[in-house]
Amino acid sequence: MSQPLNGRAAIVTGAGRGIGRDIALLLASQGAAVVVVDPGAGRTGEATNERPADEVVAEIRKAGGTAIASFDSVMDYKASGAIVEQCVKEFGSVDLVVNAAGVLRERMIWNMTEEDFDLVIGVHLKGHWNMAHHAIKHMRVNGFGRIVNFSSDAFKGSPGQCNYVAAKAGIIGLTRAIAAETAKYGITANAICPVANTRMTMTEEVEINRQRALKDGRITQAEYDRIKVGRGPEHIAPLAAYLCMNEADWINGQIIHIQHGQLASYYFGEFMQKHVNAADDMSQFSIDQLRALLPELLKGTSKVAPVVRYGEAQKAVVRK
Repeated sequence: MSQPLNGRAAIVTGAGRGIGRDIALLLASQGAAVVVVDPGAGRTGEATNERPADEVVAEIRKAGGTAIASFDSVMDYKASGAIVEQCVKEFGSVDLVVNAAGVLRERMIWNMTEEDFDLVIGVHLKGHWNMAHHAIKHMRVNGFGRIVNFSSDAFKGSPGQCNYVAAKAGIIGLTRAIAAETAKYGITANAICPVANTRMTMTEEVEINRQRALKDGRITQAEYDRIKVGRGPEHIAPLAAYLCMNEADWINGQIIHIQHGQLASYYFGEFMQKHVNAADDMSQFSIDQLRALLPELLKGTSKVAPVVRYGEAQKAVVRK
């Protein structure tokens, strides 16, 4: 059987469970030697006695693949460097980094603690930066590298997840910056926005938010019904694996959505509509001009939240 990743050394974070686990298994089946990174933390980052990384390593080895475990945390700068050095020491290089580690702490912004915010930003956004920062130092020398980051459709705005949303939006910007900085060294960086049923996504709070999104008109009934269909992390792994292959060198700086039976690109960061004053009228926009121009300029943009008319919102004000 062809193994297009034969000889490649990979690091997959968050690889003890869910999407990361399926990616680690698939990369190994395609010939890569894999560092399975997972400290065994719970969904909200709490310490546990679990060691799922060992279980994944055992599964890979049983199937004839090569893998070792790491229990370090990606939110720690030095620990992330140690993961990369472990990969280089054991496998001779670091060629592929898939950043799938994540935690969630959902609260509305007024109830969220500083710890809630810092932890989620630390694991997701800083964790992605830590791993890429250390790995790219080796990739530049070798003239090859693949960085596969994990963002989320939540970057569009998701109630009760401002920490997660900020991290995932930041990962998109980070990915595009890495892609621009490292392309000349044979390194690509892309981000995946997945939809899959995992312990992180299937919670009562998530279901409530989905129902709110339906009620507010942010998703259609058809979209809501599709969400209810069972979908596992195995639907995500093939895209991550493909982005790691030599032949995917033409894909760089892209954000790609994938779920069961659905693949999409994003029209991200480009002007949708634009108004430019005539050359003889380069004056400052007045409030009256903005009042006239904005309705047309914003027509067709995606809805983040329902319209709130002044006066109506005052009914929801919480008074002490």
